[in-house]
Amino acid sequence: MTKFLTGAAVGALLIGAASAASAESACLITKTDTNPFFVKMKEGATAKAAEMGIELKSYAGKIDGDSESQVAAIETCIADGAKGILLTASDTKGIVPAVQKAREAGLLVIALDTPLDPIDAADATFATDNFLAGELIGQWAKAALGDAAADAKIAMLDLDVSQPTVGVLRDQGFLQGFGIDLGDPNKWGDETDPRVVGHDVTQGNQEGGRRAMESLLAKDPFINVVYTIN
Repeated sequence: MTKFLTGAAVGALLIGAASAASAESACLITKTDTNPFFVKMKEGATAKAAEMGIELKSYAGKIDGDSESQVAAIETCIADGAKGILLTASDTKGIVPAVQKAREAGLLVIALDTPLDPIDAADATFATDNFLAGELIGQWAKAALGDAAADAKIAMLDLDVSQPTVGVLRDQGFLQGFGIDLGDPNKWGDETDPRVVGHDVTQGNQEGGRRAMESLLAKDPFINVVYTIN
């Protein structure tokens, strides 16, 4: 599915910025180049680009949350004369000025997986309904616990302190699905339900997840539900 959606986005990128006079070039900018999800995304984009005769240049942050490297990649894409950019943003608000600069320079920008904030900062978005995905998992977790859900102890392992849209949507969807009243649905961490032990961030990697889980277990050793961004 990841390869299919990314391939479709590459096709849309070419159609939206086609120029018969010269060979096309495009950029793929992902959060990292180690997460299996983004590895598959790159594979799908590379295959579709080769099929359509597009020169695809790939860039990634050093770690999940490395927005500075993504901004630098956008600058490089502009300077290289790329026709467009496929972007999975780490900081969905902070990267908007760089995206605006790219669009003003004539590049088509398509957000993948993670909508920008605001969503119309990109020309288009190809993404899962992340709120619904979280909500369905929350409903499943509540059903799996049965009556014990009323006294659950929930650890929330989120992505990054910048609260990118994909993280907020999945987090809030999960809590709503579990039956937790939301505060502001546009951010996580303001819930008052005592079943939520707390939130911590993982940077989308194993070491970050281990550290975050240890921190929350120190806060409450009786945690019996763990939500993770991935």
